[in-house]
Amino acid sequence: MITRRLVRALDERLGTTPIARTATAKVFPDHWSFMLGEIALYCFTALVLTGVYLTLFFEPSTAQTTYSGSFAPLRGEPVSAAYASTVALSFDVRAGLLIRQTHHWAALLFVGAIVLHLMRIFFTGAFRKPRELNWLVGVTMLALALANGFTGYSLPDDLLSGVGLRIIYSVVQSVPLVGAELAFLAFGGEFPAAPTIPRMFITHVLLVPGALATLIALHLAMVIRQKHSQFAGPGRTEQNVVGSRFWPSYTVRTLALFAWILAVLFGLGGLVQINPVWIYGPFDPAQATSPAQPDWYVLWGDGALRLFPPIEFRVFGYLVPGPFLPGAALGGLTFLALYAWPFLEARRARDPRPHQLLGRPRDHPLRLGVGVGALTFFTLLTVTAADDIIARLLRIPVTGLLAALQVLVLTVPWLAGLVGFLVARALRANGGVGIAALTRADVRVALTRRPPAQPDAAASPHDRQTAGVEVWQQADGDWRWRYVDPRAPDLTGNRAFPSRGAAVDAARTAYPGRTIRSIRAHHDAAREASDAARTMGRRVGTVATWTALLAIGILRRRRQRR
Repeated sequence: MITRRLVRALDERLGTTPIARTATAKVFPDHWSFMLGEIALYCFTALVLTGVYLTLFFEPSTAQTTYSGSFAPLRGEPVSAAYASTVALSFDVRAGLLIRQTHHWAALLFVGAIVLHLMRIFFTGAFRKPRELNWLVGVTMLALALANGFTGYSLPDDLLSGVGLRIIYSVVQSVPLVGAELAFLAFGGEFPAAPTIPRMFITHVLLVPGALATLIALHLAMVIRQKHSQFAGPGRTEQNVVGSRFWPSYTVRTLALFAWILAVLFGLGGLVQINPVWIYGPFDPAQATSPAQPDWYVLWGDGALRLFPPIEFRVFGYLVPGPFLPGAALGGLTFLALYAWPFLEARRARDPRPHQLLGRPRDHPLRLGVGVGALTFFTLLTVTAADDIIARLLRIPVTGLLAALQVLVLTVPWLAGLVGFLVARALRANGGVGIAALTRADVRVALTRRPPAQPDAAASPHDRQTAGVEVWQQADGDWRWRYVDPRAPDLTGNRAFPSRGAAVDAARTAYPGRTIRSIRAHHDAAREASDAARTMGRRVGTVATWTALLAIGILRRRRQRR
């Protein structure tokens, strides 16, 4: 009764009923991968809720104080106010340790959900027109999530996070021309500076969360305006969305997901220890921890700094310090490539059409190869960040391990990308049955033969408004046919025919009485894919050769030094 009166009162004053009806009638796809974005949203909600509680007790100051809390080994020691308040949160504030660890776990899962969500968008082509802007928003959210995670990780002023801050300070300083000014602006002076913690606190609790909330709202608004993309399937076309309505089925499902996420986060916060700052001790510029690894989402940066040789050079008389290339340039180029990829792919494919149906990763071998190679590259950098731990476990010199990892980083990503590219082409050659069903013949076709040409749908837009059968000739001279219906996905025959007449006879047998139309095939993409395979193979061979020579030179120098 009260709810009805409230809804009626709002409708009389604001006219909310049409808006509410439109919103509740919106359809969302049922595929599980679309929930990755919601996991990120709910982790962000958990971060805000737990962060508000932590803010009430945390003191963002490097002013020296004497610890007098419950943790006996630290009692009477001079520490910063930030570190003392963090330890007090862990031992003296009711539910403080639970909330602090839940906040940390939520940050880790938040970044992980964004990465998985972007991977799903990348490999299925969901960034294509008209969703390029939403891709840019998502990449910006990833950059902000990384920045906010690192600032929050560094706020306790413990020894481990202090070592990470020292590294970031050096990386920022290494930027040519403006590095010193940027470091002064971000840290408030020469490291360690008193304003550093307060500035990171404002950034962590106000600036970046506000920007993230704005981008999340913009992202959701564009999804509602442009409608959801979806995977191809029965009844799914470029003009509709098949799935569940927002109310009631989708609402119940998403609220259940929210409850599960909160349960998992608080379960981890209560049962799995993370970031025990009382063990690390307070930050001291004259000390460092070893082994020392940051949170997983910045491990690749740490690994790049460990792996890259100490090379310094000058450009137009300006010194480019060693940390710049692995610390600043690598990350900058990575995000620049992410921002530019939708436009580069659209220009290469010469495809100005909007896309509502998602593609399978195997349907775009070049994109799959690039993605697999990039993921392999950053995975190896992440492993390199633990080189000291691996060397100790394997009982081998860390210098020899680093030399081996340098060779792997320069070769394995190219090989992994080439394998992904060829597997995708082989799957297209055998009709996409599955990796387990691939044969030597499919692999041989992927290595030597151009993939089947796809019909140029844009060549006959008026004909495609009615159902019928289309036949076309491939680059190898064979003919194929497919049934097209503007209200359903296209159905392509699984056989190739030596002549147009044979293809027409097969199509008439399958769809008697339907109109037969001949269309031209678009061979440029097939030719470019074949050329790209050869080019990639030559590049992999060149890189492998130079890497082997470099490794031999490094080993000879080390033997001479010994």
